[in-house]
Amino acid sequence: MRRKGELSKSMIDRQWPHQVALPERLSCRSHWPPQHAFCNGLDVSPRGHCFVRNGEWWNVRCFAVKEDAERFIQTFGGEYMTPETRPRH
Repeated sequence: MRRKGELSKSMIDRQWPHQVALPERLSCRSHWPPQHAFCNGLDVSPRGHCFVRNGEWWNVRCFAVKEDAERFIQTFGGEYMTPETRPRH
């Protein structure tokens, strides 16, 4: 369920189809501020996705421009994916 005006998962996937998944341990706490600063000024979804792989949570940042997603991976690591290749849960 989502609140009125909140972005749906499908809206995020349409507007920001270039996605980067990072294990939660590499996208939270002390890792978050530099990643947030990197994304400042880029077309990045205000919400992302998450999924569990092998018992570990992964957070997904969603970019409108593929080159921005690739630069994020070069800087912080992670896996490039699209809405079609991203695990659902």
